[in-house]
Amino acid sequence: MLAYGFLAITRTTEDTETEPDMIALTCNEIRHLLASEAAPRIGWEHRLRWSTWRRRHQATAKRLHYQRQHTLAA
Repeated sequence: MLAYGFLAITRTTEDTETEPDMIALTCNEIRHLLASEAAPRIGWEHRLRWSTWRRRHQATAKRLHYQRQHTLAA
């Protein structure tokens, strides 16, 4: 519970002004970033680029999913 509390507080203190084509930072994404610390050969620049790509990809998938659901409902 304490670990999830940390993740939730970190998420809420994150700057909410994200790029329009990227989802907000989630507790799972923070957990992935912290867990990736176990791979010392990977630098933080790579981890942050990966996180940015992943969040943009999720936003695109979400937008296309909603677009498809709207099309099927019409």
